[in-house]
Amino acid sequence: MARDDRFYAFIIAHSPRSTSIIRRICVEKRSVRLLILLIITLFGCSIYGFYSITQQAAHLRIEVENQRLRAENEKQRRELNDLNNRVEAVEDTSRKLAEKSGVVNEQPVLPGTGGPALPLDADSLAALEGKMRQLESNIKAYESILRERGYTPSIWPVVGKLESGFGGRRNPFGGSSYEFHSGQDIDAQTGDPVVAGASGNVTFVGWQNGYGQLVVIDHGGGLTTRYGHLSHIDVAQGQTVARGEFIGRVGSTGRSTGPHLHYEVRINDEPVDPLQYLLASSAK
Repeated sequence: MARDDRFYAFIIAHSPRSTSIIRRICVEKRSVRLLILLIITLFGCSIYGFYSITQQAAHLRIEVENQRLRAENEKQRRELNDLNNRVEAVEDTSRKLAEKSGVVNEQPVLPGTGGPALPLDADSLAALEGKMRQLESNIKAYESILRERGYTPSIWPVVGKLESGFGGRRNPFGGSSYEFHSGQDIDAQTGDPVVAGASGNVTFVGWQNGYGQLVVIDHGGGLTTRYGHLSHIDVAQGQTVARGEFIGRVGSTGRSTGPHLHYEVRINDEPVDPLQYLLASSAK
């Protein structure tokens, strides 16, 4: 007798006349097995899909964290490079000021050193910042000596009223634009005498765009001063001038809205606020 691989299910349906109809539904065992296998497969795929999603989310979180750490490391690297460059510049300025002031550097000359470069930790970075503060303190001491000897700006170059200062300002020729002003404007009358703020050597005389008639004086140690918009220049390039010596007269040459002196102080050719020197001056 042949084996019957079918399941039988009987459904009894009641009719309005209280009669019954018996229907037989046959389901093969193979179809049931296939259905169970399909359900198991779908369940397994859903479990695997959920696992994959959780793994991708974890990888995404790790990647975001890595990107954040890389950004922080890059920021620290730039800050460290900036600090190193600043230390080198200040060391060079400190050395020049020490030589010019005649002050002997108390730090001994160290023998040659070398070796592989390793990243700085927090303690090393703090030590570097401490060295920077010490160098800046030394510079202030050297500048004090040079100020006493007349090599740093210690007097007003012209008698007048302070006008447009150092930094950002609205375009003086109108409009809504802003610009960077690299010096201090001192309001004065055309022809008023202009004197050197400190002793030094004249390195430039003549016309320069924006400044008009300009005098540049090098005071050593990377420190220079500029006197712009002059109507008359009374010194020559290469000439040595003393603090308070007459160098020219106020005018309105170049990019100017009226007679005044554009007074500029630079350290290592970078403009700094002249007001700190003017306010420290003993007299105008």
